[in-house]
Amino acid sequence: MTHHPRYTREEMGRIWQDENRFQTMVNVEVAAAEAMAEIGIIPKEAARDISEKAGFDIQRIEEIDAEVRHDTIAFLTSVAEHIGPNGRYLHQGMTSSDALDTSLSIMLRDAADIMLKGIDGLMDALKEKAETYKMTPCIGRSHGIHAEPTSFGLKMAGHYAVFKRHRRRLEQARDDIATCAISGAVGTFATVDPRVEAYVADKLGLTVEPVSTQIIARDRHAMYFATLAVIASSIENLATEIRHLQRTEVREAAEFFHAGQKGSSAMPHKRNPILSENLTGLARVIRSSILPALENMTLWHERDMSHSSVERFIAPQATITLDFALVRMTGIIKNLLVYPERMQENLDILQGLVFSQSVLLKLTQVGVAREDAYRIVQRNAMKVWDGEGAFIDMLRADDEVMGYIDADELKQIFNQEHVLRNVSQIVDRAIAG
Repeated sequence: MTHHPRYTREEMGRIWQDENRFQTMVNVEVAAAEAMAEIGIIPKEAARDISEKAGFDIQRIEEIDAEVRHDTIAFLTSVAEHIGPNGRYLHQGMTSSDALDTSLSIMLRDAADIMLKGIDGLMDALKEKAETYKMTPCIGRSHGIHAEPTSFGLKMAGHYAVFKRHRRRLEQARDDIATCAISGAVGTFATVDPRVEAYVADKLGLTVEPVSTQIIARDRHAMYFATLAVIASSIENLATEIRHLQRTEVREAAEFFHAGQKGSSAMPHKRNPILSENLTGLARVIRSSILPALENMTLWHERDMSHSSVERFIAPQATITLDFALVRMTGIIKNLLVYPERMQENLDILQGLVFSQSVLLKLTQVGVAREDAYRIVQRNAMKVWDGEGAFIDMLRADDEVMGYIDADELKQIFNQEHVLRNVSQIVDRAIAG
């Protein structure tokens, strides 16, 4: 098994089932036969038989494969048995990779279409949260330490912008992988007419591979899986943010907790960010496809088959897992519990120290040397750390500070709304951009 049923959604899982895999290969063979009949390579009646009767039996394929040890021959034998005498015209002049690589292109393309829908759903959820909490103040953190005020909507808008870029990247990866190769044994069209390839590509919604050396070059596949991995890492980044915000000491946001849900087998009070933790783990699985996909690019001469076994694992695993992860993350964001009051409480924990840079800048603007201004601000900040009172009160009591800044100016520096005055513009830019 290349994927876990727990993390497999039906639509994506169906792409990688043997039934669809073999049917996709049949579609390639039928299209090729139609093209060959059209240009007079095989009889029209043969193409008609192939089109109308082509089928397969998975158990029969497995039986033949056990004997001949070649799964494409086993597949073609089963299909030919369904067609009858005209089955001998099947696969004329083609090599196994013509069917296998073109079919893999189709399946990866179709998988990308499903994942693009998943990204759209996640973007919609992030956009809604960005707009709803556009001006909801919360503390921004660097290194995990309180920095300066920001807004929760701006946090969400940042992630929205990331996934908007990912959508473009996945569209590009989809277009790159949707390519067709029907070019024969070493890609020279010695035994198959180039018009066959063009016909198959057009009929099945692919582009013609400019140069196929019996196979489609694996740089396309490497970029595809790298794109999935980068998207997965952004899912993990968002999941990690939620995990931190849900920590007991923070409690600014949390995953929805269902009635009857249990957080711990031992401690009845627990409400754990289990879905976000799960996504952190699934991202690791998806990223694991990068290295083998890159190594698949190096093949002997016109081809070898070292890539084949790898792709049987990573193609279903990476696409199925990312599809699941996108939908799960969408659900988390849609149902996210957000606590603005707690955000404000956390903002106030440091009693105004988060405005220290604004005080520093104001002092430099009225003529104080930066080093002197830093010393003045830090001197008062240390008093707050030592529990002597609020930052603004320390500054008001400092004659040196008040010699440069009047009371109204100082009050404006500590105005939270003033600090966030440009946030709405940033959120709007992210969503519209």
